Amino acid sequence: MILAVVLFGWSDRSWWWFGILLLAPDLFMAGYAINPRVGAATYNFGHALVWPALLLAVGIPLSRPMFVAFGSIWLAHIGMDRALGYGLKLQDGFTHTHLGLIGRKSLGV
Repeated sequence: MILAVVLFGWSDRSWWWFGILLLAPDLFMAGYAINPRVGAATYNFGHALVWPALLLAVGIPLSRPMFVAFGSIWLAHIGMDRALGYGLKLQDGFTHTHLGLIGRKSLGV
């Protein structure tokens, strides 16, 4: 997440964009209004690291600050989610993730 903040600073965009768009990837939760299977698929699509990585991989070498800005915000969001235990979703419900159940700390036991 620190890297994402540094990269956003490099993009030379206004920091209010970072604050406003930080939660935008959660719009991918809308699929849960249909059913858990569709919800998991749309959420996982929007929370896959490949998309912000692609924006950064194009934006940095081609000096496209807007790509870097969006990619870094997206990367920060995903990093924040993972740090809070919100992993990629399994099809049996929103609280079931690849990191375990949301709200339960795994002690490795």
